[in-house]
Amino acid sequence: MTQPASADRTADDLHRDSDWSAWSVAVAGIGVAGFACADALMQLGARVTIIDSGDGDRQRERAGILEALGATVLLGHDGGVPSGTELLVVSPGLRPSAPVIVDALDRGIPVWGELELAWRLRRPGAAAAWLCVTGTNGKTTTTLMLESILRAAGHRTVAAGNIGHSLVDVVMHDELDVIAIEVGAPQLPFVHTMSPVASVCLNIADDHIDHFGSMEDYVAAKARIYERTQSAAVYNVQDDVTLRLVQEADVVEGCRAIGFTLGAPALSMLGVVDELLVDRAFIADRVESAQELGSVHDVRPLAPHNVANALAAAALARAFGVPATAVRDGLRAFTPADHRIATVGSVAGVTYVDDSKATNAHAAQTSLSAYDPIVWIAGGMAKGQEFDDLVRSASSRLRGVVLLGVDRDVVGQALTRHAPDVPVIVVETPDTGAMAEVVQHAASLAEPGDTVLLAPGCASWDMFRDYTDRGRQFADAVSALPGFIAPEPIAP
Repeated sequence: MTQPASADRTADDLHRDSDWSAWSVAVAGIGVAGFACADALMQLGARVTIIDSGDGDRQRERAGILEALGATVLLGHDGGVPSGTELLVVSPGLRPSAPVIVDALDRGIPVWGELELAWRLRRPGAAAAWLCVTGTNGKTTTTLMLESILRAAGHRTVAAGNIGHSLVDVVMHDELDVIAIEVGAPQLPFVHTMSPVASVCLNIADDHIDHFGSMEDYVAAKARIYERTQSAAVYNVQDDVTLRLVQEADVVEGCRAIGFTLGAPALSMLGVVDELLVDRAFIADRVESAQELGSVHDVRPLAPHNVANALAAAALARAFGVPATAVRDGLRAFTPADHRIATVGSVAGVTYVDDSKATNAHAAQTSLSAYDPIVWIAGGMAKGQEFDDLVRSASSRLRGVVLLGVDRDVVGQALTRHAPDVPVIVVETPDTGAMAEVVQHAASLAEPGDTVLLAPGCASWDMFRDYTDRGRQFADAVSALPGFIAPEPIAP
């Protein structure tokens, strides 16, 4: 049996060039992040055991690959850390209350998340700078905008992290100048030494409460994005919580608080003046003047929350030294990700918009604020959320609502309380074929000039593989309607 680490060595000293062959590491989770972590650790010579509570086809396929590389894999494992473990690396899908994490902490075994491992495995002397993006909503769009701006400035870069491109893979194999990193709240509890050049929390709203156990714990996890930030801790002027997180953050001495706002910017902020994106933070004469970065019309899709995302991305890029012209050029070259306020097409004067990525109430509320009048498609897995504030804010713009999914009644009850005169159609079909029925009902409620908006405010897993599958099914159902007209391509 492998013996625990001796008292004269500590995981605090581990880095890419350490003698990993002396360490027994357990990796919890065999998904994308866990697989990449295990693979990297084996490349470095560590003795690796992978555990996962699942035992399905996907887990077995990955287990076979890792076992062939020399790892030990324990599927169907839902207990404590394997015997002899000296370091536990956890995937973001695991709750902090998971038995394996609790057991490791109780036994004094260090616990790292994917971000911590990736930070430790950077190339000595040639490590790329990190620019980190978190927030309840808008993370992916902001991260991809940031990547596009960095590319426009001529930097070797990639978007990685929670966005689906393993950060561990990137730091192990890619030679880059800077990385645009999307960070989800579940990735943050076990970060200890990460020190980004700049970081942002875009906004805070109820989400992942089931993962963390309370809103307070969720906010505390988000706050860790700012720890040890070197140059710029970026916050949302319209979100007081993000400002408080910056004010309370333990950052590197000299790090500046930088705000972004949809209004005219004050000192040390980016904002909007006469439909221009402007910078009063990263210029020499920021007291008396502002630097034009581009136009709101360079942002697509053009919606208020997307302009905010663009300003946040610009702030991170400017903190890294990107010139103003690269912000404009990067936003113009940016290709929006699928299923984020994406126009699917029109039928009989009604526009159909896919925002399947709006998987929580805050995201749905943001999406609803961009259209009027609306036939709203909502429902799915509510994840313990309430929808009263959302319905109150959107009620005057709702032409009608179509509900689906396991928690459709949660949304329905909020509509009854706050929008009793809005027509509501409930689709009870429990399988994916329901989307065609949903779209037909939405079309029957809509009038010319309306927008039919898929912004469910809920997770998709009760009926669909993921939010992407839900969005595709919506687009397929819309395109099957008689008289469907596809949208004009977006000019580069």
